[in-house]
Amino acid sequence: MSISENLRHVENTIAEAANRSGRRPDEVTLVAVSKTWPVETIQEAVEAGHRVFGENKVQELEQKVPAMAEDLQWHAIGHLQKNKVRKVIPLCTMIHSIDSIGLAERVDRIAGEEGRGIEGLLQVNVAEDDAKFGFSVAEVRAAVESLAELEHLRILGLMTVPAFDPEPENVRPHFARLRELRDELAESASISLPHLSMGMSHDFPVAIEEGATLVRVGSSIFGRRDYG
Repeated sequence: MSISENLRHVENTIAEAANRSGRRPDEVTLVAVSKTWPVETIQEAVEAGHRVFGENKVQELEQKVPAMAEDLQWHAIGHLQKNKVRKVIPLCTMIHSIDSIGLAERVDRIAGEEGRGIEGLLQVNVAEDDAKFGFSVAEVRAAVESLAELEHLRILGLMTVPAFDPEPENVRPHFARLRELRDELAESASISLPHLSMGMSHDFPVAIEEGATLVRVGSSIFGRRDYG
């Protein structure tokens, strides 16, 4: 199937999952994960009408963003090192992977120095997986009120990356836990946290059923990556 056909299939699957959970399909944003793919391949998705893309590495953002249309939205979705913050801020509208107080404060400070604001999500390690980055549940509870007061980094929700499991139902409890945590934080801190970034190619329908507003889908759109 072509990239255009893949996009339509993913969009239809999003709509079906949203409808099953009593939500509107337009409540879910598809972030097309274009890591490792060249500009020419991403352009096929653009020509098919897609406008929101996610990249894991700052180096790829630096190469791709200037080479493509200015009306596209780019999201930074991978682990962000503090020394790369100044590079990523002019390139993205949202950072999904704010995984520590120190990183949040650095993004806020540098965004201020650059004279702009940027949206962010707090990455939470709800599965308590030692191989994953993110706040623990206890840490995010303690930090969310102060982080919500940052001037230039606007915290809009939570993100998680559970360990891969070929059976999506095994991951559902982690998605449900993130939603429950978001609802708890929004109520206890009286702040708006509208977004949940969760779900990838193999499990995004389950994530949508559990409340995802942003799904990060790559291989189902572009095909399997060759890391060789």
